[in-house]
Amino acid sequence: MSGIAGIYNLDGRPVERTDVERMVDSIAHRGPDGFGVWTDGSVGLGHRMLWTTPESLHEKLPLTNKSVDLTITADARIDNRDELFSALNFNGRPREAITDSEIILAAYEKWGEQCPEKLLGDFSFAIWNKRKKTIFCARDHMGVKPFYYYHSDKVFVFASEIKAILCLPEVPRRLNELMVAYYLISMFEDKKITFYKDILRLPPAHAIKVGSNGVRPVQYWALDPSRELKLSSNEDYTEAFRNIFTEAVHCRLRSAFPIGSMLSGGLDSSSIVCMARQLLSQNGGGRLHTFSLVFDNIPECDERQFINTVLTQGGLEPHYIQADRISPLVDIDRVFYHQDEPFYAPNLFMDWRLCGTAQEHGVRVLLDGTDGDTTISHGIAYLTEMVRNWQWIELYREIRGLSKNFNRTPWRFTRAYCISPLLPKPIKKIWRMLRERCFHVGRVNHSVNPNFARHIGLSDHIQALQEASSKPFCTEREHHYRQLTQGFIPFILEVSDRDAKAFALEIRFPFFDKRLVEFCLALPPKQKINKGWTRLIMRHSLANILPIEIQWRGGKSDLSSNFDQGLLTFENDLLKEVILNNPKNIENYVDIPTLRKIYHRYVSEKKSSNAMEVWKAVTIDLWFRCTGLKA
Repeated sequence: MSGIAGIYNLDGRPVERTDVERMVDSIAHRGPDGFGVWTDGSVGLGHRMLWTTPESLHEKLPLTNKSVDLTITADARIDNRDELFSALNFNGRPREAITDSEIILAAYEKWGEQCPEKLLGDFSFAIWNKRKKTIFCARDHMGVKPFYYYHSDKVFVFASEIKAILCLPEVPRRLNELMVAYYLISMFEDKKITFYKDILRLPPAHAIKVGSNGVRPVQYWALDPSRELKLSSNEDYTEAFRNIFTEAVHCRLRSAFPIGSMLSGGLDSSSIVCMARQLLSQNGGGRLHTFSLVFDNIPECDERQFINTVLTQGGLEPHYIQADRISPLVDIDRVFYHQDEPFYAPNLFMDWRLCGTAQEHGVRVLLDGTDGDTTISHGIAYLTEMVRNWQWIELYREIRGLSKNFNRTPWRFTRAYCISPLLPKPIKKIWRMLRERCFHVGRVNHSVNPNFARHIGLSDHIQALQEASSKPFCTEREHHYRQLTQGFIPFILEVSDRDAKAFALEIRFPFFDKRLVEFCLALPPKQKINKGWTRLIMRHSLANILPIEIQWRGGKSDLSSNFDQGLLTFENDLLKEVILNNPKNIENYVDIPTLRKIYHRYVSEKKSSNAMEVWKAVTIDLWFRCTGLKA
């Protein structure tokens, strides 16, 4: 909804107002509707305003409550407003006149540092407590709203984007080589570090208190993998899911401007669109804009058949983006400016164009079905649990159903979920070596420079990060929990946030509603998979809301061929220039002879199995050129 920034000089120096203004100006794209700067001695807070909700139209930030000496800056949308109104005292003021930042400030006044536990929605905020001389900051449960910070003995600096922190000359601009390595091997389990050595991200569901005792991050919430939901019947589970999903969509429709939604034709985006369309129709909220990717020249990627099935329900205003005519490196310098870091999102170029189209049509709120698969869970790890429990007849029935419903061979499911998870680690390593034709074990990305990997102790870092996740899971719920808590989720949410903010949009994710995530994790496995149908509870719950053709879809199109065609058609000269002619920016990090072999194989075979290593090497080279950053 906006952008935030702030400075706290721990050594007592007065904050220069111009420093906060410079930080706020650097993220002006996040809030074109206004800005605010507030300073008081050694503290300064800044804000950029993007109007989205009705309450935000008269919101002024930073906001001070003089009676209790508290000042807040916030990027927030609070969804449990009614519940909080009942618990907090607003002296009879009309609810529509009370902004979300006022609610957060009142919650802090009442509950102190426990206030984030009481909030639902997407938020990052900072509150200066003048009496205690502390700043208290928090980020939402799933990490939808970003929060970056830098601290030393003299200063604590925070912002919604890294570029705002880098505005200050006292913040060092140093490359974090470990993050370069993690990027090349697609490792995202460290939820704190960034590509800048001294700039950190606040992990999801964390708060941080800054004062005379230093900087103290704490986790205020965590998913409970031991909780199991037990209801009386399938109908009760279905009704409960439908109620929670309805509310997850409903609370994200609060907007003073036109609302849009991505529509791919898959189960996730279609569920959001169909539910939002129904809710808007009931409440007189107008038509929902939809934004869909189409592929005239690559039929195997095109989902128009399913997109049109949704559109025939009415109440929708469709817009199409010709995705097969866009380079995967489109507007790359501008993308890097907004992303601040190399981005592990090979399909970002399509979302970039989609967000631009949404802005052209006056949309400010964009619903996104990202990672509905993870939240609901396919439940397929239940196959492994059945093997462990010797449930052979039920296992056979599920594999047979999966093979039929998803058009895959039974052996594919048997190998992946019945044999591989139960193999001892040494056998897995030998198998991986044979399959990958004798590349080093642990060399997840074959093109990583081995000298660089040894220099930074990459194997030790990987082992430490993977220690918990590499242990065999015993139950489907344990596997689901690991998926929901993986580091890739907040990373890709940050990429999506910066993508949307480049076009002054607020992106909202119904599937990352805390209530929905907790509910789905607690479900019995048979509510997730049964008779070969994955995500079964969602399919049942949205009957008569989703078109039946989508409700019982077995899968969705693979967009990798569009990525391959785009990269080789639009950017092959650039690939040659970086990989074959001038790889000096990346030669310390990438094994260039190996990368060249991978590139030649990619050009000749046009297989996506080689695409990511080529793409990551080229994007990080271009980022180095764009930023001039070196170790």
